[in-house]
Amino acid sequence: MRVDGREIAVSGSLLLPLTRRTNDILRLVLATILLAVVITSSFITRYEWSALEQSISEIVGVLTPTQSNLVYLAYGVSILALPFVILVGLILVRQWRLLGAFAAAGLVAILSLSITGNGIAAPRWHLDLSERLDTLLSQILDDPRWIAMLAAVLTVSGPWVPARWRRWWWALLLAFVPIHLVVSAVVPARSLLGLSVGFFVGALVVLVVGTPALEVPLTDAVRALSRRGFDVTALTVVRPAGRGPLLMTADTVGPSCATVHMYGPNQRSGGALRQVWRKLRLRSSETAPLQASLRRAVEHRALMGIAIGELGLANTSAVVAATLARGWALFAHDEVRGEPLDGTTPPHLVWVALRRLHDSVISHGDLRPAEITVDGSAVLFGGFGHAEYGATDAQLQTDIAQLLMTTAQLNGAERAVAAAIEAFGADAVLVASRRLTKHAVSSRFWNGMPDAKAVAAATREEVMRQTGTDSISPENITRFTRTQIIQLVLIGALVYVAYPFLTAVPTFSNELRNVNMWWALLGLAVSALKYLGAAAALWACADGLVTFRHLALMQIANTFAATTTPAGVGGLALSTRFLQKGGLGAVRATTAVALQQSVQVVTHITLLIVFSAVAGASANLSRFVPSTTLLYLIGGVLLGLVGVFLVVPQLRRWLLTTVRPRLVEVLNDFRDLAAQPSRLALIVLGCAATTLGAALALWASIEAFGGDTSFVTVTVVTMVGGTLASAAPTPGGVGAVEAALIGGLAAFGVAAAVAVPAVLLYRVLTCWLPVFIGWQVMRWLARREMI
Repeated sequence: MRVDGREIAVSGSLLLPLTRRTNDILRLVLATILLAVVITSSFITRYEWSALEQSISEIVGVLTPTQSNLVYLAYGVSILALPFVILVGLILVRQWRLLGAFAAAGLVAILSLSITGNGIAAPRWHLDLSERLDTLLSQILDDPRWIAMLAAVLTVSGPWVPARWRRWWWALLLAFVPIHLVVSAVVPARSLLGLSVGFFVGALVVLVVGTPALEVPLTDAVRALSRRGFDVTALTVVRPAGRGPLLMTADTVGPSCATVHMYGPNQRSGGALRQVWRKLRLRSSETAPLQASLRRAVEHRALMGIAIGELGLANTSAVVAATLARGWALFAHDEVRGEPLDGTTPPHLVWVALRRLHDSVISHGDLRPAEITVDGSAVLFGGFGHAEYGATDAQLQTDIAQLLMTTAQLNGAERAVAAAIEAFGADAVLVASRRLTKHAVSSRFWNGMPDAKAVAAATREEVMRQTGTDSISPENITRFTRTQIIQLVLIGALVYVAYPFLTAVPTFSNELRNVNMWWALLGLAVSALKYLGAAAALWACADGLVTFRHLALMQIANTFAATTTPAGVGGLALSTRFLQKGGLGAVRATTAVALQQSVQVVTHITLLIVFSAVAGASANLSRFVPSTTLLYLIGGVLLGLVGVFLVVPQLRRWLLTTVRPRLVEVLNDFRDLAAQPSRLALIVLGCAATTLGAALALWASIEAFGGDTSFVTVTVVTMVGGTLASAAPTPGGVGAVEAALIGGLAAFGVAAAVAVPAVLLYRVLTCWLPVFIGWQVMRWLARREMI
């Protein structure tokens, strides 16, 4: 490379050949929005839009027919020749790799608008030139496929060609709007559709294929260094541009050399998006002010280097910060002083240096070993890309947490924590240790450290030991926690599953005028047997290692978790989590829940058989039995699943290593239960109370509306209907439970006028009222760290 008469050698790869830039993603998002707007507006405001076009064309349509034909002819020829001009231009600039993407975008755009209900419709162009020439041109210009093909190839070729060409080509294509208004008085809606489809196809192809790396303004960089007295003789690329800046070393006249960081404009666009996401996700005290421009970000890094250098703690000195051509920015510093930090450096020296930095209210933000050097007995810092002057307490605490992990990895947790306490005090280290998590110390720092999770755990344990603290709870640094997100999803699911019930509220409200409130209150009281029975059974399965009162409250919260998740898996997860927080190990807690569910199933089936026999043959139970075809289908699916699990090695290994040990644990618990009759009786009675409590609530609800049926009949309906509805995919079985119970009561002769409101009242007492109470109970348990 020759600059101002001097020959400068450049070695190394400057840029990656292809990259998917943030601009490519934004272009695709914009194209998707445009396509959605065009399609939506064509359905909503089609006639109003046509009237608006007609009124505008009456104002601007001032050309005579002869003039209109000349304009239309000139524009039609240029549009007809445009794709061939683009193709020739790409060949002239030797963009051979683009030709495939060029052809693919054009063909996909044409095909996407050629698909009809009868197949693919070919263009119907009559190439007879004996008539007027503009007739041929109008066939092509008014065809949305041609406009879509042009928009697609323009979008694909845009990043590869000079900006001047690109602007002229787009201006020529978009000129069809004013020309149509002047010449033909209407802008065809299908042309706008073709434009949006072509833009979308082109943006998608660009994202898949990638875009060329931008040309690096090395000449401007050399001249910027020369103005600061660094006459460059050679440039060596250390790291090409990617997620980080282009990193080069510059050899200069004399013994000195410089390290050059060059930031491309598209790198900054990705950084800006990440900054916005961090602002939305993290609290304001955790995030630095947004740097809206690339120049300001580079200036900030240079100024922080100067500020830290005045304290004698910087391992480099800023040489130049400059804005270059084509949106690039440059930051250069002199040679790094000192050797990288390693395990031979006493950790207290590093902590004393950080204390000096914090005394000036400066945070570093990236205390990896690579950004810390040792020059004799002096510890120096580098980087400064994430440093902040006037840092918040949160940023200072994050520095301490990062350095705890860095020194613990190099010197061991014991020495690292002791040096930190000596420099900052036990209280400051204890508070900062709450940030020993991935998001608090930043994902960039966490992912760059080998085995960061084990280092953080060991450091946290050592801080607890040296400060005499029993536990350290993680710091909440985000605006929304994982628990809040889960609760929001559950509430949304609850609204969704409650919608069918809400549609029946008016009818149910009218029937409430005839309800016997004493029976309704009795139904509410006996429904509590469900929660007490389930709590007693789980308490016995857990060997009484948890508090029964809290376990009963958890069963109410369990209603919310089970109702808002399909198949009640949320209730099982909540029970397991509660037992773990109560002191049981993960395996023991899972086994206790599995044992309770197994006994519940056995008890449920036993009661169903007994009560069905007592009910006699007077009931029409055939409607509860699925058809033979459905039974064969279910059996075939089950056999197929068994075959898949036996054939696929990963699934077979999962059965052997995960499912089999849990099954063995449950079988061993059953064997132990057989040797403990009192414990077994308590579990069985608790499971029976769960089933019979629901039956009593339904029986009381029927009596509240003047129904007359036996408790045995209601129990059979409750168990059979609940069993069938448990297979429903809806959370809480909403819809399926109501239908099964109403059908079951009808099978036993209960009138629909009584069965429908009775079932709705039963669901209010046993489902919806406990759900809203259970949400508050679950929040109460979460605040006390019981779940």
